[in-house]
Amino acid sequence: MTRDPLSSLRHWHYNPSMLRKSLAALGLLLAAFAQTSPSREAKEQLADLRQQAIAARKSGDKQARLAAVLKIERLLNGEPHVVANLAQIYAAAGDTDRALAAVSQIAALGQADDGLLQDPAIAALNKSPQFVAVMKRFAENKMPVSRATTAFVLAGPRILAEDIDYDPHSKSFLITSVLEDKIIRVTREGKATDFAQSPSRWPMLAIKVDAPRDVVWATEVAMEGFASAPKSDWGRSALVCFDLHSGKLLRRIAGPAKSALGDIALTAEGDAIVSDGAGGGVYRARNVAGGQLQRIDGGDFLSPQTPAIAYDGKHVFVPDYARGIALLDPATKQVQWLDGEKKYALNGIDGLYYNHNWLIATQNGSSPERVIRFRLDPTQTRIMSEEIIERATPTLGDPTHGVVLGDDFYYIANSGWSELDEHGNVKAGSKLSPARVMRFKLR
Repeated sequence: MTRDPLSSLRHWHYNPSMLRKSLAALGLLLAAFAQTSPSREAKEQLADLRQQAIAARKSGDKQARLAAVLKIERLLNGEPHVVANLAQIYAAAGDTDRALAAVSQIAALGQADDGLLQDPAIAALNKSPQFVAVMKRFAENKMPVSRATTAFVLAGPRILAEDIDYDPHSKSFLITSVLEDKIIRVTREGKATDFAQSPSRWPMLAIKVDAPRDVVWATEVAMEGFASAPKSDWGRSALVCFDLHSGKLLRRIAGPAKSALGDIALTAEGDAIVSDGAGGGVYRARNVAGGQLQRIDGGDFLSPQTPAIAYDGKHVFVPDYARGIALLDPATKQVQWLDGEKKYALNGIDGLYYNHNWLIATQNGSSPERVIRFRLDPTQTRIMSEEIIERATPTLGDPTHGVVLGDDFYYIANSGWSELDEHGNVKAGSKLSPARVMRFKLR
Protein backbone atom coordinates (compact mmCIF):
# COMPACT_ATOMS: atom_id res chain seq x y z
CA MET A 1 0.00 0.00 0.00
CA THR A 2 1.63 3.22 -1.18
CA ARG A 3 1.28 6.07 1.27
CA ASP A 4 0.28 9.57 0.34
CA PRO A 5 1.83 11.70 3.09
CA LEU A 6 -0.27 14.70 2.07
CA SER A 7 -3.64 13.03 2.15
CA SER A 8 -3.98 12.40 5.88
CA LEU A 9 -2.87 15.66 7.47
CA ARG A 10 -4.96 16.25 10.60
CA HIS A 11 -4.58 18.24 13.80
CA TRP A 12 -1.14 16.77 14.39
CA HIS A 13 0.29 19.96 15.82
CA TYR A 14 -2.32 20.59 18.49
CA ASN A 15 -2.01 17.35 20.36
CA PRO A 16 1.18 15.36 20.78
CA SER A 17 -0.81 12.17 21.07
CA MET A 18 -2.64 12.90 17.83
CA LEU A 19 0.61 13.83 16.17
CA ARG A 20 1.98 10.39 16.92
CA LYS A 21 -0.92 8.87 14.95
CA SER A 22 -0.37 10.96 11.83
CA LEU A 23 3.35 11.57 11.69
CA ALA A 24 3.53 9.93 8.28
CA ALA A 25 1.49 12.88 7.02
CA LEU A 26 4.53 15.11 7.41
CA GLY A 27 6.30 13.39 4.47
CA LEU A 28 6.26 15.56 1.39
CA LEU A 29 4.49 18.30 3.30
CA LEU A 30 7.85 19.43 4.63
CA ALA A 31 9.67 19.25 1.30
CA ALA A 32 12.46 21.72 0.54
CA PHE A 33 12.83 22.98 4.14
CA ALA A 34 16.57 22.46 3.95
CA GLN A 35 17.17 25.11 1.30
CA THR A 36 15.16 27.91 2.89
CA SER A 37 16.54 30.70 5.01
CA PRO A 38 17.34 29.55 8.55
CA SER A 39 16.26 32.96 9.83
CA ARG A 40 12.62 32.08 9.14
CA GLU A 41 10.64 29.88 11.49
CA ALA A 42 10.02 26.31 10.42
CA LYS A 43 6.27 26.89 10.69
CA GLU A 44 6.45 29.80 8.24
CA GLN A 45 8.56 27.75 5.87
CA LEU A 46 5.97 25.00 6.04
CA ALA A 47 3.14 27.32 4.98
CA ASP A 48 5.09 28.57 1.95
CA LEU A 49 6.41 25.21 0.82
CA ARG A 50 3.38 23.02 1.20
CA GLN A 51 1.87 23.97 -2.14
CA GLN A 52 5.23 23.46 -3.87
CA ALA A 53 5.44 19.93 -2.49
CA ILE A 54 1.89 19.13 -3.55
CA ALA A 55 2.52 20.45 -7.03
CA ALA A 56 5.66 18.34 -7.43
CA ARG A 57 3.76 15.19 -6.57
CA LYS A 58 0.76 15.96 -8.77
CA SER A 59 2.91 16.81 -11.77
CA GLY A 60 4.46 13.37 -11.76
CA ASP A 61 7.98 14.76 -11.75
CA LYS A 62 9.79 11.83 -10.12
CA GLN A 63 13.14 13.57 -9.95
CA ALA A 64 11.64 16.60 -8.21
CA ARG A 65 9.82 14.34 -5.78
CA LEU A 66 12.98 12.39 -4.97
CA ALA A 67 14.95 15.61 -4.47
CA ALA A 68 12.28 16.92 -2.10
CA VAL A 69 12.17 13.77 0.02
CA LEU A 70 15.97 13.69 0.25
CA LYS A 71 15.82 17.22 1.65
CA ILE A 72 13.25 16.06 4.18
CA GLU A 73 15.44 13.15 5.19
CA ARG A 74 18.34 15.49 5.87
CA LEU A 75 16.17 18.00 7.71
CA LEU A 76 14.53 15.41 9.92
CA ASN A 77 17.79 13.67 10.69
CA GLY A 78 16.85 10.33 9.14
CA GLU A 79 13.33 10.16 10.57
CA PRO A 80 12.09 6.60 9.82
CA HIS A 81 8.80 7.59 8.15
CA VAL A 82 10.68 9.72 5.63
CA VAL A 83 13.22 6.94 5.03
CA ALA A 84 10.23 4.70 4.27
CA ASN A 85 9.07 7.24 1.67
CA LEU A 86 12.51 7.11 0.10
CA ALA A 87 12.38 3.31 -0.01
CA GLN A 88 9.08 3.45 -1.88
CA ILE A 89 10.38 5.96 -4.39
CA TYR A 90 13.53 3.97 -5.08
CA ALA A 91 11.62 0.70 -5.37
CA ALA A 92 9.06 2.19 -7.77
CA ALA A 93 11.92 3.50 -9.92
CA GLY A 94 13.57 0.09 -10.02
CA ASP A 95 16.56 1.20 -7.96
CA THR A 96 16.74 -2.00 -5.92
CA ASP A 97 20.02 -1.26 -4.18
CA ARG A 98 18.91 2.09 -2.75
CA ALA A 99 15.48 0.73 -1.86
CA LEU A 100 17.03 -2.12 0.09
CA ALA A 101 19.46 0.27 1.76
CA ALA A 102 16.57 2.47 2.91
CA VAL A 103 14.55 -0.46 4.27
CA SER A 104 17.67 -1.78 6.00
CA GLN A 105 18.18 1.63 7.61
CA ILE A 106 14.68 1.49 9.12
CA ALA A 107 15.45 -1.91 10.59
CA ALA A 108 18.80 -0.70 11.94
CA LEU A 109 16.94 2.07 13.79
CA GLY A 110 15.03 -0.57 15.73
CA GLN A 111 11.82 0.04 13.81
CA ALA A 112 9.34 -2.32 12.13
CA ASP A 113 7.26 -0.69 9.40
CA ASP A 114 4.66 -3.31 8.43
CA GLY A 115 2.72 -0.79 6.34
CA LEU A 116 5.78 -0.25 4.16
CA LEU A 117 5.98 -3.98 3.43
CA GLN A 118 2.51 -3.85 1.87
CA ASP A 119 3.74 -1.55 -0.89
CA PRO A 120 3.81 -3.69 -4.07
CA ALA A 121 7.17 -2.30 -5.18
CA ILE A 122 8.69 -3.05 -1.78
CA ALA A 123 7.10 -6.50 -1.62
CA ALA A 124 8.70 -7.29 -4.98
CA LEU A 125 12.10 -7.18 -3.25
CA ASN A 126 11.32 -10.28 -1.21
CA LYS A 127 13.58 -12.54 -3.28
CA SER A 128 16.66 -10.64 -2.20
CA PRO A 129 18.70 -12.20 0.67
CA GLN A 130 19.13 -8.69 2.06
CA PHE A 131 15.35 -8.24 2.16
CA VAL A 132 14.97 -11.54 4.01
CA ALA A 133 17.47 -10.27 6.59
CA VAL A 134 15.47 -7.07 6.96
CA MET A 135 12.27 -9.05 7.54
CA LYS A 136 14.04 -10.98 10.28
CA ARG A 137 15.25 -7.75 11.88
CA PHE A 138 11.72 -6.27 11.71
CA ALA A 139 10.42 -9.33 13.57
CA GLU A 140 13.16 -8.95 16.19
CA ASN A 141 12.33 -5.27 16.61
CA LYS A 142 8.73 -6.19 17.45
CA MET A 143 9.65 -8.73 20.12
CA PRO A 144 8.36 -7.76 23.58
CA VAL A 145 10.82 -6.29 26.07
CA SER A 146 9.72 -5.87 29.68
CA ARG A 147 12.21 -4.61 32.26
CA ALA A 148 9.78 -2.59 34.39
CA THR A 149 7.22 -3.63 36.98
CA THR A 150 3.77 -2.29 37.76
CA ALA A 151 3.82 0.31 40.55
CA PHE A 152 0.04 0.82 40.65
CA VAL A 153 -3.03 0.94 38.40
CA LEU A 154 -5.34 3.95 38.33
CA ALA A 155 -8.91 3.12 39.26
CA GLY A 156 -10.77 5.32 36.78
CA PRO A 157 -10.49 4.40 33.08
CA ARG A 158 -11.75 7.85 31.99
CA ILE A 159 -8.89 9.69 33.67
CA LEU A 160 -6.77 9.38 30.51
CA ALA A 161 -3.54 10.10 32.37
CA GLU A 162 -1.09 12.34 30.53
CA ASP A 163 1.70 13.55 32.84
CA ILE A 164 3.03 12.60 36.25
CA ASP A 165 5.26 14.11 38.94
CA TYR A 166 6.00 13.48 42.61
CA ASP A 167 5.30 15.47 45.76
CA PRO A 168 7.93 14.56 48.37
CA HIS A 169 5.99 16.31 51.16
CA SER A 170 2.94 14.05 50.93
CA LYS A 171 4.87 11.16 49.36
CA SER A 172 2.32 10.96 46.55
CA PHE A 173 2.15 11.42 42.79
CA LEU A 174 0.28 14.16 40.95
CA ILE A 175 -1.20 13.09 37.61
CA THR A 176 -3.01 15.16 35.00
CA SER A 177 -6.29 13.98 33.50
CA VAL A 178 -7.19 14.84 29.91
CA LEU A 179 -10.82 13.74 29.82
CA GLU A 180 -11.75 14.85 33.35
CA ASP A 181 -9.94 18.22 33.16
CA LYS A 182 -8.19 17.90 36.50
CA ILE A 183 -5.15 16.85 38.50
CA ILE A 184 -5.37 13.90 40.85
CA ARG A 185 -3.17 12.98 43.80
CA VAL A 186 -2.27 9.28 43.95
CA THR A 187 -0.52 7.41 46.76
CA ARG A 188 2.16 4.82 46.05
CA GLU A 189 -0.55 2.22 46.65
CA GLY A 190 -2.74 3.72 43.93
CA LYS A 191 -5.37 5.49 46.05
CA ALA A 192 -6.53 8.60 44.19
CA THR A 193 -8.13 11.86 45.30
CA ASP A 194 -8.78 15.09 43.41
CA PHE A 195 -6.11 17.79 43.78
CA ALA A 196 -7.21 20.64 41.50
CA GLN A 197 -9.57 21.35 38.61
CA SER A 198 -8.59 23.06 35.39
CA PRO A 199 -9.50 26.75 35.86
CA SER A 200 -10.99 26.86 32.37
CA ARG A 201 -12.35 23.30 32.38
CA TRP A 202 -9.97 22.32 29.58
CA PRO A 203 -7.94 19.10 29.32
CA MET A 204 -4.91 19.19 31.59
CA LEU A 205 -1.63 18.02 30.09
CA ALA A 206 1.73 18.90 31.69
CA ILE A 207 2.63 18.97 35.37
CA LYS A 208 5.76 19.73 37.40
CA VAL A 209 6.09 19.92 41.17
CA ASP A 210 8.34 22.61 42.67
CA ALA A 211 8.57 21.20 46.18
CA PRO A 212 11.09 23.76 47.57
CA ARG A 213 8.67 26.55 46.71
CA ASP A 214 5.49 24.58 47.54
CA VAL A 215 3.90 25.11 44.12
CA VAL A 216 2.73 23.00 41.19
CA TRP A 217 3.01 24.11 37.57
CA ALA A 218 0.62 22.63 35.01
CA THR A 219 -0.93 23.39 31.63
CA GLU A 220 -4.51 23.42 30.41
CA VAL A 221 -5.14 23.14 26.66
CA ALA A 222 -8.34 23.52 24.62
CA MET A 223 -7.10 21.31 21.81
CA GLU A 224 -8.37 22.07 18.33
CA GLY A 225 -11.33 19.85 17.50
CA PHE A 226 -11.40 18.27 20.96
CA ALA A 227 -15.02 17.72 21.97
CA SER A 228 -14.44 18.11 25.72
CA ALA A 229 -13.42 21.76 25.29
CA PRO A 230 -15.83 24.49 24.11
CA LYS A 231 -15.41 25.20 20.41
CA SER A 232 -15.04 28.90 21.19
CA ASP A 233 -11.89 28.07 23.18
CA TRP A 234 -10.19 25.79 20.66
CA GLY A 235 -6.58 26.76 20.05
CA ARG A 236 -6.11 28.36 23.48
CA SER A 237 -3.89 27.16 26.30
CA ALA A 238 -2.42 28.42 29.55
CA LEU A 239 0.29 27.81 32.10
CA VAL A 240 -1.19 27.57 35.60
CA CYS A 241 0.34 27.46 39.07
CA PHE A 242 -1.27 25.93 42.18
CA ASP A 243 -0.38 25.81 45.86
CA LEU A 244 1.15 22.39 46.44
CA HIS A 245 -0.71 21.72 49.68
CA SER A 246 -4.17 23.16 49.10
CA GLY A 247 -4.52 23.03 45.30
CA LYS A 248 -5.49 26.71 45.29
CA LEU A 249 -4.86 28.52 41.98
CA LEU A 250 -2.06 31.07 42.39
CA ARG A 251 -1.29 32.19 38.82
CA ARG A 252 -2.57 31.73 35.29
CA ILE A 253 -0.51 32.83 32.28
CA ALA A 254 -2.31 32.69 28.94
CA GLY A 255 -0.40 31.11 26.08
CA PRO A 256 -0.01 32.64 22.60
CA ALA A 257 -2.88 32.43 20.15
CA LYS A 258 -3.30 28.98 18.55
CA SER A 259 -0.95 27.39 21.05
CA ALA A 260 -0.86 24.04 22.83
CA LEU A 261 1.37 24.47 25.87
CA GLY A 262 1.78 20.77 26.41
CA ASP A 263 4.98 20.09 28.34
CA ILE A 264 7.04 21.61 31.17
CA ALA A 265 10.48 21.39 32.78
CA LEU A 266 11.66 23.35 35.82
CA THR A 267 15.05 25.01 36.27
CA ALA A 268 16.90 25.03 39.58
CA GLU A 269 15.69 28.62 40.04
CA GLY A 270 12.08 27.52 39.71
CA ASP A 271 11.52 28.94 36.23
CA ALA A 272 9.13 26.97 34.03
CA ILE A 273 10.36 25.96 30.57
CA VAL A 274 7.24 25.32 28.49
CA SER A 275 6.93 23.88 24.98
CA ASP A 276 4.16 24.66 22.50
CA GLY A 277 3.44 21.60 20.39
CA ALA A 278 1.16 23.60 18.11
CA GLY A 279 3.10 26.80 17.44
CA GLY A 280 6.56 25.27 17.72
CA GLY A 281 7.84 27.67 20.38
CA VAL A 282 9.71 27.05 23.63
CA TYR A 283 9.07 29.56 26.43
CA ARG A 284 10.35 30.51 29.87
CA ALA A 285 8.13 31.78 32.67
CA ARG A 286 10.24 33.37 35.40
CA ASN A 287 9.56 32.44 38.99
CA VAL A 288 8.63 36.00 39.89
CA ALA A 289 5.34 37.71 40.51
CA GLY A 290 3.77 38.88 37.27
CA GLY A 291 6.26 37.01 35.10
CA GLN A 292 5.04 36.26 31.60
CA LEU A 293 6.06 33.82 28.88
CA GLN A 294 9.29 34.72 27.11
CA ARG A 295 10.22 32.83 23.95
CA ILE A 296 13.70 31.28 24.17
CA ASP A 297 14.00 29.43 20.84
CA GLY A 298 14.76 30.68 17.34
CA GLY A 299 12.00 28.88 15.44
CA ASP A 300 13.76 25.58 14.76
CA PHE A 301 11.04 23.32 16.15
CA LEU A 302 7.96 21.87 14.49
CA SER A 303 6.38 20.20 17.51
CA PRO A 304 8.56 20.46 20.66
CA GLN A 305 7.69 18.10 23.49
CA THR A 306 8.91 17.66 27.09
CA PRO A 307 12.08 19.72 27.74
CA ALA A 308 14.82 18.31 29.98
CA ILE A 309 17.31 20.55 31.76
CA ALA A 310 20.89 19.58 30.88
CA TYR A 311 23.63 18.83 33.42
CA ASP A 312 24.99 22.39 33.35
CA GLY A 313 21.59 23.83 34.28
CA LYS A 314 21.79 26.29 31.38
CA HIS A 315 21.10 24.26 28.25
CA VAL A 316 17.84 22.44 27.57
CA PHE A 317 17.28 19.18 25.69
CA VAL A 318 14.17 19.61 23.54
CA PRO A 319 12.67 16.62 21.74
CA ASP A 320 10.89 17.55 18.53
CA TYR A 321 8.35 14.90 17.57
CA ALA A 322 9.50 14.95 13.94
CA ARG A 323 13.08 16.26 13.98
CA GLY A 324 14.65 14.42 16.91
CA ILE A 325 16.39 15.80 20.00
CA ALA A 326 18.04 19.24 20.08
CA LEU A 327 20.27 20.85 22.67
CA LEU A 328 18.96 24.41 23.04
CA ASP A 329 20.97 27.34 24.39
CA PRO A 330 18.31 29.79 25.67
CA ALA A 331 20.88 32.59 25.87
CA THR A 332 21.56 32.51 22.13
CA LYS A 333 18.47 30.61 20.89
CA GLN A 334 20.83 28.31 18.98
CA VAL A 335 20.23 24.56 18.75
CA GLN A 336 22.41 21.57 18.04
CA TRP A 337 20.65 18.40 16.93
CA LEU A 338 21.89 15.24 18.62
CA ASP A 339 23.60 12.83 16.26
CA GLY A 340 21.85 9.46 16.10
CA GLU A 341 24.40 8.17 13.56
CA LYS A 342 21.59 6.33 11.68
CA LYS A 343 21.54 3.81 14.52
CA TYR A 344 19.15 5.41 17.00
CA ALA A 345 15.59 6.52 16.24
CA LEU A 346 15.06 9.84 18.04
CA ASN A 347 11.66 10.68 16.57
CA GLY A 348 8.27 10.41 18.23
CA ILE A 349 9.46 11.28 21.74
CA ASP A 350 6.74 12.61 24.05
CA GLY A 351 8.45 12.63 27.46
CA LEU A 352 12.19 13.25 27.94
CA TYR A 353 14.17 13.18 31.22
CA TYR A 354 17.86 13.68 31.98
CA ASN A 355 19.49 11.35 34.49
CA HIS A 356 23.24 10.83 35.03
CA ASN A 357 24.24 11.33 31.38
CA TRP A 358 21.25 9.33 30.13
CA LEU A 359 18.18 10.66 28.35
CA ILE A 360 15.10 8.61 29.25
CA ALA A 361 12.32 8.81 26.67
CA THR A 362 8.72 7.73 26.29
CA GLN A 363 8.62 7.18 22.56
CA ASN A 364 5.03 6.83 21.42
CA GLY A 365 5.67 7.94 17.84
CA SER A 366 8.01 5.10 17.01
CA SER A 367 7.05 1.75 15.54
CA PRO A 368 6.72 -0.10 17.83
CA GLU A 369 6.09 2.33 20.68
CA ARG A 370 8.59 2.00 23.49
CA VAL A 371 10.16 3.40 26.63
CA ILE A 372 13.91 3.73 26.17
CA ARG A 373 17.01 5.49 27.42
CA PHE A 374 19.96 6.85 25.44
CA ARG A 375 23.47 7.22 26.80
CA LEU A 376 25.13 10.51 25.88
CA ASP A 377 28.78 11.09 25.02
CA PRO A 378 30.84 13.50 27.22
CA THR A 379 29.91 16.46 24.99
CA GLN A 380 26.21 15.58 25.38
CA THR A 381 25.69 16.04 21.65
CA ARG A 382 25.88 12.41 20.46
CA ILE A 383 24.09 9.20 21.34
CA MET A 384 26.50 6.44 22.34
CA SER A 385 24.11 3.57 23.05
CA GLU A 386 20.50 2.77 23.86
CA GLU A 387 18.69 0.54 26.33
CA ILE A 388 15.08 -0.50 25.85
CA ILE A 389 13.00 -0.44 29.02
CA GLU A 390 9.67 -1.62 27.61
CA ARG A 391 8.47 -2.43 24.11
CA ALA A 392 5.55 -4.25 22.50
CA THR A 393 4.08 -5.58 25.74
CA PRO A 394 0.34 -6.13 26.30
CA THR A 395 0.30 -3.45 29.00
CA LEU A 396 2.36 -0.69 27.36
CA GLY A 397 -0.28 0.79 25.07
CA ASP A 398 0.44 4.48 24.50
CA PRO A 399 3.10 5.53 27.06
CA THR A 400 3.06 9.27 27.74
CA HIS A 401 5.26 10.78 30.47
CA GLY A 402 7.28 9.85 33.52
CA VAL A 403 9.27 11.09 36.47
CA VAL A 404 12.69 10.19 37.88
CA LEU A 405 12.42 9.50 41.59
CA GLY A 406 15.74 8.58 43.18
CA ASP A 407 16.99 5.46 41.44
CA ASP A 408 13.59 4.72 39.87
CA PHE A 409 11.81 5.92 36.77
CA TYR A 410 8.01 5.90 36.98
CA TYR A 411 6.05 6.27 33.75
CA ILE A 412 2.46 6.16 32.53
CA ALA A 413 1.61 3.17 30.33
CA ASN A 414 -1.67 2.35 28.64
CA SER A 415 -2.73 6.00 28.83
CA GLY A 416 -5.77 5.47 26.61
CA TRP A 417 -4.89 7.82 23.75
CA SER A 418 -4.95 4.94 21.26
CA GLU A 419 -8.66 4.42 21.98
CA LEU A 420 -9.66 8.00 21.10
CA ASP A 421 -10.52 9.52 17.74
CA GLU A 422 -9.27 12.93 16.63
CA HIS A 423 -12.09 14.65 18.54
CA GLY A 424 -11.21 13.01 21.84
CA ASN A 425 -14.16 10.62 21.77
CA VAL A 426 -13.80 6.89 22.38
CA LYS A 427 -13.67 5.11 19.03
CA ALA A 428 -16.55 2.88 18.03
CA GLY A 429 -15.86 -0.61 19.29
CA SER A 430 -13.08 0.59 21.61
CA LYS A 431 -13.05 0.70 25.39
CA LEU A 432 -10.93 2.68 27.82
CA SER A 433 -9.06 0.68 30.43
CA PRO A 434 -7.27 2.01 33.53
CA ALA A 435 -3.85 3.52 32.98
CA ARG A 436 -0.89 1.73 34.55
CA VAL A 437 2.09 3.40 36.22
CA MET A 438 5.27 1.38 35.72
CA ARG A 439 8.55 1.48 37.66
CA PHE A 440 12.02 0.86 36.22
CA LYS A 441 15.14 0.58 38.36
CA LEU A 442 17.71 2.97 36.89
CA ARG A 443 20.64 1.43 38.74
